[in-house]
Amino acid sequence: MQPIAENLWLQHYALSVLGTQHGRNVSIIRLASGKVVVHSMAPFASGEVEEIRALGPTGWLVEAMLLHDTYAKEGRAAFPEVSFLGPPGFEAVVGFPVGPLSPAPDEWAGELKVFPLEGAPKLEEQVMLHVPSRTLIVADLVFNFDPQEKGWDRFFHRYLAGFKRYPGMSRIFRLFVKDRARFLESLKPVIAADFDRLVVGHGTLIETGAKQKLLEALRDAGFALD
Repeated sequence: MQPIAENLWLQHYALSVLGTQHGRNVSIIRLASGKVVVHSMAPFASGEVEEIRALGPTGWLVEAMLLHDTYAKEGRAAFPEVSFLGPPGFEAVVGFPVGPLSPAPDEWAGELKVFPLEGAPKLEEQVMLHVPSRTLIVADLVFNFDPQEKGWDRFFHRYLAGFKRYPGMSRIFRLFVKDRARFLESLKPVIAADFDRLVVGHGTLIETGAKQKLLEALRDAGFALD
């Protein structure tokens, strides 16, 4: 478990997609109440579950996008008693009870904000802001792979997934945006939020300057906001 700010940790997992190395980032947030939020599920080993539980009582499990169901059942099995939150339609995807991620639970007030992204109904991504550490947490809105990647990873990401540079939005995500105006409008409060760090669901943490890098990634994808 990697501490990245006060009351904020990352766990990194391997994840291969069509032979490419995507990786999977799990964010663990401890609230002032002591309760813990686990953002994004993974094939948690027993020792990793114990490490999370040692931080405080686990209050919520979160998946923030419809296509992020890869390890949802593993997360549910690792923390069977914990409330599971997700975007609209996620319960139908995974087949077990899922509460709404937006609006955020009252206990998160002042610490965790949720911004639903609209205009992409097959994705329903919901971006999260950890207010105390000024950290934005996304699922697949943008990826941040190694710009020096080689071989099949580079070919797949650049020419098939359509990344121009990192961080960047995939061609698949762009194709899922069906209402451009709604999508852009829903991004405005995200960009207006106070953040400097960015945790991506796949790839490397961006420690600083994240807002400008996110704006550039959105512009590259054809969604200019500045």
